[in-house]
Amino acid sequence: MDPIFSPPLHRQRHQFVIDFVKRNKPKKVVDLGCSECSLLQKLKFHREIELLVGVDIDGANIKKKMHGLAPMSTDYLQPSYDQLRIELYQGSVTQEDARLRGFDLVTSIELIEHLTLADVERFSEVVFGYMTPVAVIVSTPNSEFNPLFPRPAGFRHSDHKFEWTRAEFKSWALKVCLEYGYEVEFTGVGQAPRGQQERVGFCSQIGVFRWLGGRQHCNMLFGDDAEDVFSYTLLYSINYPSLHDNNILQRVLVSEVLYWAEKLKRNWIEEKTGERDDTSTLCPAEGEGEECLRTSERHMEMEDRQTAECGAETKNPGERQESELFWTNGKGQQESCKLRRCVSVPLAVLWSCCPKLSVLSGSLSNLRHVLMDNPEVKLSQDGSAVLLNDQERDLEEEEEDRDDLEDSGYAVCSHSAEPEEDWERNV
Repeated sequence: MDPIFSPPLHRQRHQFVIDFVKRNKPKKVVDLGCSECSLLQKLKFHREIELLVGVDIDGANIKKKMHGLAPMSTDYLQPSYDQLRIELYQGSVTQEDARLRGFDLVTSIELIEHLTLADVERFSEVVFGYMTPVAVIVSTPNSEFNPLFPRPAGFRHSDHKFEWTRAEFKSWALKVCLEYGYEVEFTGVGQAPRGQQERVGFCSQIGVFRWLGGRQHCNMLFGDDAEDVFSYTLLYSINYPSLHDNNILQRVLVSEVLYWAEKLKRNWIEEKTGERDDTSTLCPAEGEGEECLRTSERHMEMEDRQTAECGAETKNPGERQESELFWTNGKGQQESCKLRRCVSVPLAVLWSCCPKLSVLSGSLSNLRHVLMDNPEVKLSQDGSAVLLNDQERDLEEEEEDRDDLEDSGYAVCSHSAEPEEDWERNV
């Protein structure tokens, strides 16, 4: 049938669900009869959804494509605040499972026609009576459309147990609404040729059911002491990386701090040596670079005065020479080492230059607390600044020492992994 429609009919059905999700923003969604997870793979990009579940009686079908629901590398590199958990179950839609109760949306796309009429009754009891979601989308073939297909009379699929007319589908849907407290709207996808739409209707007829109790029904319905039933088998589950995870949030904060601290250090060094490009900026917003630099220097000068009072020699703002560096390690213990030079970048400057840090940490004190517990970041003794090695200056001095060694007549050797070439043999 798909070549008859543009876009293909299965895509139109999926798009109908996606459009519903965009409008109503459900947080918990389950797709019954998820098969190879093609609808779930589209819904996972709509991050208003926090829990996305698929159920199918054929576990082999699920296993074929379930790993396509795993997070992509960009989800780990740039985690968002949005939370998403995906679960896939093997089980029958005629069986109850407490883990599927109280969802915002249940979808049943081209499923019920694969059930016997007795199982359809059980399906109604489980979905509308037991699961009681806020909304249900049910699509099923419209048999009145079938004569338009260029094929012999019969069902559209060999596994279909029935195919309802519009009147039969409406009769079932209204009965469900009466018994379980829902209202329904009828629509569909796959339009008939011009002039025949009213006579035959949509190729796939759709019922959109809405629970009359609204979104706040879950606490009222599930507050009893009824025994929970777990009849489904969990095949796959994954939590997407989120900034709500403290470990991920800490990793992102540390990464941002190190990046901006290094950026500020480089700009400060370039400013002092006269190598700074006038077009370079320290901050994301245009025109804020100079202000950040001035703020940075003021904070660095304060840091240097504090250091000088403790007995360390200071030659330039933000730079120490041959001083002993103190910092707090991840266990809250103070450590020290001898460094040729280091640059002090105040946290207050980082806070003003990187808006993302203020958004992620909430306050300067929170940021300091996170960094004090992280071994990748070295803080000043009072925890007010990030300390960075002035590696470029050290490399310059090493290069000068290397030149002095060569001038003294000594050879400077460099070891290579490549074997030496035998020139005599090649002559």
